[in-house]
Parts: sequence; C-alpha cells; structure tokens
Amino acid sequence: MKSMEKPNNWMLDNPLHSSAEKSSCHPNLKMFLAALSFAYFAKALSGSYMKSTITQLERRFDISSYLIGIIDGSFEIGNLLVIAFVSYFGAKLHRPKIIAFGCVLMSFGTFLIAMPHFLIGSYKIRTAVRASVNSSNLLSPCLPGPPDSTMTGGQATVTPPIDCDRDSSVSMWIYVFLGNLLRGIGETPVQPLGISYIDDFARPENAAFYIGCVQTISVIGPVFGYLLGSLCAKIYVDVGNVDMETVTITPGDARWVGAWWLGYIISGVVTLMSAVPFWFLPKSLPVPVEKHDSSCSPEQTRFIKDSPLLLHKFKQEEPADLQQMARDFVPTLKSLLGNPVYILYLCVTIIQFNSLIGMVTYKPKYIEQHYGLSASKANFLMGSINIPAVALGMFSGGIIMKKCKLDIMGAAKFAFGTSLLGYFLSLFFFAMGCENAKVAGITVSYTGTESLFYQERSLFADCNSGCSCSRREWDPVCGRNGITYVSPCLAGCTATSGAGKNTVFERCRCVALPDALPLNLTAALGQCPRGDSCEQVFPYFLALSVLSSFIISLGGTPGFMLLVRCIKPELKSLALGIHTLATRTLAGIPAPIYFGAIIDSTCLKWGYKTCGGRGACRLYNTSAYRIVYLGLTLGLRTMSFFLCILGFAILKRHIRMEKKSALAEGNAELESLKKDESSEQFILALKRNADRETRL
Repeated sequence: MKSMEKPNNWMLDNPLHSSAEKSSCHPNLKMFLAALSFAYFAKALSGSYMKSTITQLERRFDISSYLIGIIDGSFEIGNLLVIAFVSYFGAKLHRPKIIAFGCVLMSFGTFLIAMPHFLIGSYKIRTAVRASVNSSNLLSPCLPGPPDSTMTGGQATVTPPIDCDRDSSVSMWIYVFLGNLLRGIGETPVQPLGISYIDDFARPENAAFYIGCVQTISVIGPVFGYLLGSLCAKIYVDVGNVDMETVTITPGDARWVGAWWLGYIISGVVTLMSAVPFWFLPKSLPVPVEKHDSSCSPEQTRFIKDSPLLLHKFKQEEPADLQQMARDFVPTLKSLLGNPVYILYLCVTIIQFNSLIGMVTYKPKYIEQHYGLSASKANFLMGSINIPAVALGMFSGGIIMKKCKLDIMGAAKFAFGTSLLGYFLSLFFFAMGCENAKVAGITVSYTGTESLFYQERSLFADCNSGCSCSRREWDPVCGRNGITYVSPCLAGCTATSGAGKNTVFERCRCVALPDALPLNLTAALGQCPRGDSCEQVFPYFLALSVLSSFIISLGGTPGFMLLVRCIKPELKSLALGIHTLATRTLAGIPAPIYFGAIIDSTCLKWGYKTCGGRGACRLYNTSAYRIVYLGLTLGLRTMSFFLCILGFAILKRHIRMEKKSALAEGNAELESLKKDESSEQFILALKRNADRETRL
C-alpha cells in the first residue's frame, strides 16, 4: 500500500491536476459527446427527410395516406423488435460499438428505401397535353360521344395489358417499408445506450446540460432534412432520363413527384459516416468522484479518487455473464414497472407522442393542401422556420434547468406549464382556415354560384354533356373565371393553341363569363391559385406555429430529465429503453396510420392507377381536413393533461418516500463513520449525503 500512496499524494498535491479534474471532462467523453451528437444528427436527418417525402411517395406509388402511415410506422416496428434486449444487454456490453453497428444498419436501410427508383419504370403523367407536345396536329380535348368513365382524357386508347401486368406485379413501396424497418432496428441503441453512457460518466451537474446539447443537435438534423426535402422536391423525379420540355406540370401540381430518391442516398452516406468514431471509443470512461460506489473498500475508494486516469467502475470491467443477466431481467423489469411515477410518466408521454407524431408527420401535407403551397415550399418553411424554433426551445429548456437548478418537482411543473401554454395557443389554429378550392362539379357548381356535396355524376353538366369525358382522370385547368375544372374535357374545351407548358385551351363552353364571346372562354394548365384571404391568413398561421412550437419544446429537456431522475440509477438504461419501446409501439406505429386514415376520409377526388384501383388523393375538403387534423391533435393532448394532475400527486408522495429513505441511509452511514470525522471516508459520505439531498 505504501508504494501506492506516493503517487496518490503527488496527485492530490498537484494543483494542475486538481484544477483539470474540476474544470473539464475526460477527452474520450468529449469525443463520445461529439460522436453521439453526429449520430443524432444523422438519424434525425434521414427521419425528417422521410416525413418530407410523404406526398412524393404517395404520388409516385399511387397509395393513400393510410398506407403511407403504415410505411412510416415501420421504423417504430423495427425498434420494437429489439429495443428491450438492446437496452438491457447493451448496457452491460460495449455500448459505443453497439451504437456503431446500429448506425451501419441505419445507412443500409436508407439506401434500400431509394432502391425502387432504379427498379421501377419512368413516372407516367396522364394528361391531355401529352399528345399535343411538339405536334402541329392539335386534338380537341372534347371528343364527341357519351361520357365514359373507362376512357382516359377523352381518348379511347387502352393501356396494353402487358404494361398493366408489369406495373401491378410488384408493389415497389415494399422496399420503402423494409428499408424503413431496417432503419428502425439500427436506430435502437443510439438513444438508450448513448444517454445512459453520458449520465454514467459525466458529472451530475453537467449531465442535464450535455443531454440538452445532444437533444438540441438532434433537432437541428430535421432542419437539414426538411431543407434537403425542399431541394429534392423541386427536381423532377426522372431528371436526367427525360426531356424536361415534355414535362407539362409544375411542382405545385397534385401529380408532381420530385427526386425523392436523391435525398435518401445523401442521408444514407451521412449516417454511414456517423458510425466511424464509435469504433474507437472505450467500453467505459473515468467515473467522477461524486458517483463512486459506496460498496468499495477504503483502499479502492482512495485509489479511484486519487487516480483520475484509472477512474473506472470495477464491476463494469468484469466479464459479462449473459446467463446471469438473463436471469436478472424479469426481476429487474418488475422493479422498474412497479414504480408508479414511471408508469404514469409513460402513459402521459404515450398520449402526447401520439399527438406530436401524428401532427409532425402530416404537417407539411397540411400546409400544402390547406394553403395551396408546393411540397418544396412547405418543406422549406418547416426546415428553416419551424424546426429551428423547436431546437432553440429545447436548448433553452436545458439552460433554464441548469441555471435554476430545478429539482424533480420543479422540472415536472415547468414541463407541464409550457405544454399547457402551447396548447392554448394552438387553439387559435382553428380560426386560421381557408375555404375549399373552387373546383367545378366537386366543391362548386359549374356556374360557380353554389356549393356542392360531391358525387361523381355532378362532374357532368349541360356544357360538357356532348364530350366523352372520364370521371376518373385528374388533369386540372384554370378557367378565366377563377374556377378550376377537373380536365379540359370536363371544361368543355373544343380547341387548343400552343404546345407543352404553354398550351392554352380555347372555346371552353363551361367557363362562364358575363359578356364574353365563346372564343374568349379559355383555360390554362394547372389549378387556380387560392384567394387573397388565404394568403393573408398564412403568415399568421406560420408565426403562431413557430411560437407554440418554441414554448412546447421548452419543457422537452426538463421532462426528459424527470424520467432519468425518478428511477434508480442502475435501472436507467432499461427505463430509457422501455420508454422508447412504449412510445414507439403505442404512438410511433399507430399514430401515422390512424391520422392518415382520418385524413383520407376528407378526400374529395381520388386518382386512379393505370390498371384500375384507387391511387393517391388529388383534392381534399380543406375545411374538414383542418377540423379532423387539429381536433385529433389537440384532443389527445387534452387527455394527457388529466393524467398529469394525477401524476403530480403521485410524484409528491414518491419524493417524500425517496427523501426519507435516502436520508435514513445517509445518516446510518455517517453514524458508522462518526468515530473518525477527519477520515476520508467520512468526508466522502458527507458529499454523498449532500448529493442525495440535491437530487431530491
């Protein structure tokens, strides 16, 4: 022992060593923080990019929002398959390497999502303009004959059966489903193992700040994800393989599909890069003096305290006994689930995550459909304005918790207060709506004077009764009277001029204008723009969305620290894993599905596939969309607030019991060491007792 005391005394007397120990964390902890932040960024980048491509995937694969919800939920299904085992066994194994392996799986899954683009044929747009591009023989959109729903664009051409078989033989969206499933499996170890690693080896006063920084970086990832989505949505899906002069639709058209596959390749490369640093990090790091195990002998304690380069928990260096860990799993799980505060916290977060995930998943689509913006512009606004407000809110919440030194109850009250204030602000969204787009035969009559309850037969009127038009096609044109018509044929147009994007449909009998000659009744490609009143409301919607997002996210970090502090230290990894498992299973999987299903119920005009069968929605009832989307989002949050009231009562009782137990344990330890008040063990016991009171 004497040989050990000299270097220990030298370390104690060395002022440079003492100051370094107090002022900075271990270099490997800094590297882990940087690596984990990058991994959070990468997974958030690919995850948010998936959200930004929802409408693109709907249109490309001709599927509904309900099916898109299933694809989006496959990520959570992947988590569900392995989260409990990774959280429990991974905490006792080499955590950095397990995280690295997960990042590699995430990157492969992201590449798999992009694969259908290289396997499926080019994107076909059914439009009346196609036949007239670069042609001097311009056909009339209105061909004589009775209406026939089996005909396309008034032309009696039928798609060859062989093409139909090829299109229907393989559902390419299955690749997207499987890729997202693999992403979910790979993402599993990042949060529970990463957060528990930081909380194990960081000083108690810095842990909340470090976790807040990592969470903030994870919110910055969606900024770039949505901006990448905005950029790719501007680029046509088959860019480089088609002559862009032949593409007659614009990014604002309901049939436009951007280069959705490109962003998945970029985010896959970024995710693969994030795996590299974790391979070089150690299994464990120096443990701060404040977190030493009281079960250590005085010699072990002195050696650990005096040797910062060797501050490792001895138990973590012992070989992992998988059989013993398996036997301990069920008792450990029972101990965790027997904590009433933890169970109630799970219930509240599950309900709030249902609201949050459903809202975030379809918010870009809501902006598109309700305010008439393109997918590119909606994603740009989400990435450049809304998401930064969330990142700033989470970072500010971590700073407030550190500066105000909030205890468990203070963190709970702060998180509840910010959530409640954001809830009341969100109620104003109901008043910021737009009227339905004026579409002849769907939302308004052909005269534009009265609203309609849509039925397929209402698409036909006297002005187009002599045309063999299809009920199923969607090839919108905007009449000079400001009303959108489902197709040039249904607008009663009998002539065209120009070609390609400059095509103008003339002599449109259904375009009713007072005192206008028949030759002046024209229609242009695309839907008519929204009214001025809708454009005036949108800035207020955007400002309120940013403000409410910032206020709600202020409580994110304090709420997360409430989860970490309300359980025993040895159960942290498992508690985080079960929390992630529960939220993904009961919120991440079902929320996009039932939100998508209820959004589908507001569709007025469906597209149809080449071989028949319903495709993607082309036009929504915006008023009904607003009511069901906002009503479901805020209704779920209302339910969670009732549980929060019960939670505060249980939390108070839990704190009283924990405080009595901890103080009794501390006093017993002090009594056993009171004989020698100058001993090092007595001083350490005083510190531990003070730390218990601080945490409580």
